[in-house]
Amino acid sequence: MLKVKVGHINFLNILPLTYSYKHENFDDFKIFYDVPSVLNNAVKNAQLDISQISSIEYARQNENLLLLPNISIRADCDVESIVLISKKPIEKISDDKITLTSKSATSHCLLKIILAESYGANPKYEIAKVEVKNPIPNDSAASLLIGDDALEIFMNKPKNLFCYDIGKEWHKLTGRSMVFAVWIVRKDFAENFPDILKFAYDKIIFGMKSGIKNKNLAIESVLTVKPFDYDCLNKYLGEIIKWDLPNDAIESLKIFYEKAYKFNLIERLPEIKFASV
Repeated sequence: MLKVKVGHINFLNILPLTYSYKHENFDDFKIFYDVPSVLNNAVKNAQLDISQISSIEYARQNENLLLLPNISIRADCDVESIVLISKKPIEKISDDKITLTSKSATSHCLLKIILAESYGANPKYEIAKVEVKNPIPNDSAASLLIGDDALEIFMNKPKNLFCYDIGKEWHKLTGRSMVFAVWIVRKDFAENFPDILKFAYDKIIFGMKSGIKNKNLAIESVLTVKPFDYDCLNKYLGEIIKWDLPNDAIESLKIFYEKAYKFNLIERLPEIKFASV
């Protein structure tokens, strides 16, 4: 059978599936592990058949993509792994320079919406590599971090700096949850290989359920290589981060797209379409 080229975000926020990929039989998959921004480009260049991508990227590429149902990376309020680290209170930010991590896409748009709508700010943004040891470059007022870097900052907040959870800020603005990443399949792949798509989708859902069932083992597998303790990750995975995609989360995604369109962060409002699996 054709090996399915599958993109997978290399962050702890999807650790249960990562664990399954490495401990279950996924020989039918050719799995590419990377940060969201790299997977976004790989999908755009038709280098992947199925992948997690930044939710904003679905809006940008939706004419060529379909969503996979019932699976996402989202949070009801706090997310802990998307944070703004600032030298000044967020309400004091105006036209300052803000550095955005090069690993993300959705969080860039989210921050721009929040700063404009909630705080009336119009900063100057720069995309660059951001490091935990030096989270704010000297000439920036603040930096946006995501993933494991952001979680490390959130759990060990630097003294004399302000730390803002962007999921919480989105909830304060809208009262809604936020979908940070979605699973997509290329339309041409779905049309040409519907049986393989169904097989791959079922395997991904199985892997997700198996990883959640074995969450304790998954967490223990990373404790020696990640700067977090068991209790931190146990709370983060499942209590903070969710992996389903209920109807209210889809409605929240539509609100995000409407605001992104309002601020010219996407060229058009996407029609949300799901693959038949």
